[in-house]
Amino acid sequence: MKNLVIVIALAIIGFLIYQFAIKAPHTATVTTDSSEATQTAPSTAVDSSLISTSPDGADVFIMEPGDGATVSSPVTVKFGITNMTVAKAGDNQANSGHHHLLINLETLPPMDAPLPATDQIIHFGGAQTETVIELEPGQHSLQLLLGNYLHIPHDKPVLSKKITINVE
Repeated sequence: MKNLVIVIALAIIGFLIYQFAIKAPHTATVTTDSSEATQTAPSTAVDSSLISTSPDGADVFIMEPGDGATVSSPVTVKFGITNMTVAKAGDNQANSGHHHLLINLETLPPMDAPLPATDQIIHFGGAQTETVIELEPGQHSLQLLLGNYLHIPHDKPVLSKKITINVE
């Protein structure tokens, strides 16, 4: 029941952002040093005042499983963070955010809008630092992206290296 309340609250926040803060669609191009990923995708940008800053040296990473690991499902994924703190969605603290796990995502989402909640973009707005996920057998990619209190990536996106795991 608590998870349902959180999901409903996040949906309301997303709706309010969409209704009151979204600008006209445009295209965003993002390059991040930590991930070596470049993305160009349609974007519905928010007012720049809603985008939080990230300090120099901020980083997120997947502690477990390791890149190239062979695992069985369910898979425990542990998140790490450097030079920032983990906070719940809705909690507007400086130098903080919450994790979003990107699963098998080929193109990064827009970095200037709230991250959508999908099967491939899993939100951890409760400030969780690990999860257990069910994955089908085969090769999968995992990557972390930190979002601010409104699920918007920071001005300098805090994005982990993409890892690949093999599920037996």
